[in-house]
Amino acid sequence: MSIDQFITSRKTLEKVLDNLKEGIIAHDLKRRILFFNKEAERITGYTREEVLGKDCHEVFGRPFCGDHCAFLHKNPTLTDRREDTLHITTKAGNTRVIDMNLSCMEDGKGAFFGVLASFQDMTERVDFRMKTCGLTEFSGIIGNHAKMLQVFQQIQNVAGYDYPVNIFGETGTGKELVASAIHQESHRCSRPFVPINCGAIPEGLIESELFGHIKGAFTGAIRDKKGRFELANGGTLFLDEVSELSNPMQVKLLRFLQEGTIEKLGAENTTAVDVRVISATNVDLKQAVRKKTFREDLYYRLNVIPIRIPLLRERKTDIPLLIEHFLEEACQAYAQSRLRVSREALAYMMDYDWPGNVRELQNAIQFGIVKCNGVEIRREDLPLELRDNRPTRQRRGPTHKLAPSQVRHALKQTAGNKSKAASLLGVGRATLYRFLNRHPDIAH
Repeated sequence: MSIDQFITSRKTLEKVLDNLKEGIIAHDLKRRILFFNKEAERITGYTREEVLGKDCHEVFGRPFCGDHCAFLHKNPTLTDRREDTLHITTKAGNTRVIDMNLSCMEDGKGAFFGVLASFQDMTERVDFRMKTCGLTEFSGIIGNHAKMLQVFQQIQNVAGYDYPVNIFGETGTGKELVASAIHQESHRCSRPFVPINCGAIPEGLIESELFGHIKGAFTGAIRDKKGRFELANGGTLFLDEVSELSNPMQVKLLRFLQEGTIEKLGAENTTAVDVRVISATNVDLKQAVRKKTFREDLYYRLNVIPIRIPLLRERKTDIPLLIEHFLEEACQAYAQSRLRVSREALAYMMDYDWPGNVRELQNAIQFGIVKCNGVEIRREDLPLELRDNRPTRQRRGPTHKLAPSQVRHALKQTAGNKSKAASLLGVGRATLYRFLNRHPDIAH
């Protein structure tokens, strides 16, 4: 092939790739970007002139693939083909959800010389599914109720910013899951997510745990120790039960939020760390401020973006989805056949108030898995507090509001069997039939 033919064929290939509806990026084994098509420019906001010939990690300010990147280490382990759902940050600082297919490029001798990635922007599709109740899971959190979809939307909205977030919810609602989701959706996802329960550490140790200490700072300090802030450098620190911090610790936390520096126990100098702080509590911080147990200035620093997680009893239509998720987890963890839940057992669970929220539901399912006959979890296999909670059968109408997406999911799971679908949803057959009459498109 002549040089003119090569140039012509390359230009033809570039023209073809520029007309694809997928972003295309390719780089060599030194991470130097070799190709970047027009759709990649549109999705990321970067022009090809800004990226061609440059280190992939440097030009985007972080690994484009986040913590999925095989080139985070000197000797990358390459696989011939891989598919991932990623969250990237555009040049303008916006977070986008992309589906990426990655494959290795080989030379004429079959040796790898780089990687080629094609990706599609799924952000609008995810947003649409949120608005139409089409989602049943988001970043590891199970839910389809309107209140949970609002939480999912909040997670997406705040992930692209480093502002402090305060998560409020009862014990067992999944505060750490929400904090982890914010981290995973953000540009910090390739860096550490470090959780700490402020109420579980003795007062004498909390300062060292958070900020670290130097050798000789106190009796027993035989070496320097990094605190959670340093361990989370570049990533996210999750302060659970932040209301349990003493006033001196609140002052130190406030100083970090104002200045971005910490002072190790026994040290004379401050240390700068780049950490996003997400806090959580199961008490009303405003009330704690009124009671003078929590600093007002710290409250306003932490509560920049508040997120409230609904109680399980406020989103009971999610219970069948959660049960299915926990049963699937058990099936995979113990390589056992798939269990089902009897209609009576489901009715008892739908009618229970769940003071322990999702964690209590998970415990109840695990209890039932151990106690049942290996085929079906019956009412008698549930924990005592659920068995003693008699469902209120005398109520007219459904025990909970049905959503079209949940009915579709139930019909799909039961291969169109309406009786089984009604059982899975925790309603009577007549209720389901009335619902399908109002929504004739669902059954087809």
